[in-house]
Amino acid sequence: MQGVDPGESSILAESGLNMQAVFNLSELAPEMRAAIDAVAATTGYRQLLLFAHGGRRMWQAVAGAGYLSGEHPIDRFSVDTVTRYFDEENPVSRYQLLYPQQPGHLPLQQLGKLAGWHHASPFRIGVNGRWGSWFAYRAVVLADTIFTPTLAMDDPSPCLHCPEKVCLSACPVVSAGSEIPLDACMDERLKWGSLCAGSCLARTACPVMRGECYDDEQIAYHYGLSLVTVRKHREAA
Repeated sequence: MQGVDPGESSILAESGLNMQAVFNLSELAPEMRAAIDAVAATTGYRQLLLFAHGGRRMWQAVAGAGYLSGEHPIDRFSVDTVTRYFDEENPVSRYQLLYPQQPGHLPLQQLGKLAGWHHASPFRIGVNGRWGSWFAYRAVVLADTIFTPTLAMDDPSPCLHCPEKVCLSACPVVSAGSEIPLDACMDERLKWGSLCAGSCLARTACPVMRGECYDDEQIAYHYGLSLVTVRKHREAA
């Protein structure tokens, strides 16, 4: 008995996990399969399911469900949502959550490229024509499902049609070149009073799907977490 396809799931849609991709494990490139095998045993599973969110809907769902009062609200909400999806809409399917629960490194951006979601941008965040840069990977699941594999989104990178590169003009650390230098970016974010501490001027300047931009609360949350990571990285260096 086949369950509800991820693209037709009311649970995923209402929760804001509105980007889904289904891959047959047997059709993945050897290096991708090896990366997955390094995280978990794939024996008995047919498919890999990738879940992401685009736009503001998921944050609204997280806040509305009261998750913001605890630690790791996005991860907890994502795990609970995917669990509900399987328990209620695919109860006969065996599955295993790899991300965000399992330790180890999964090539999320490479999976995003396979789905057609991820194109490199000058500000070092994936971008596509449907959501701009306002999307993020939230869950990866092994399952014994037999869904039809997802066709990759075949839109070209929107950066190819953006000659002005306003993202680079907005960035305070870019003097030359076509990509924001990572070390200079981290240094700038750690400066007292920097406008880059709690946001990214380059990202918010990007004109691609600007209407899907996260609200101020969500931007502050994500960049607050990343700033903690930057500080730890610099202190350990």
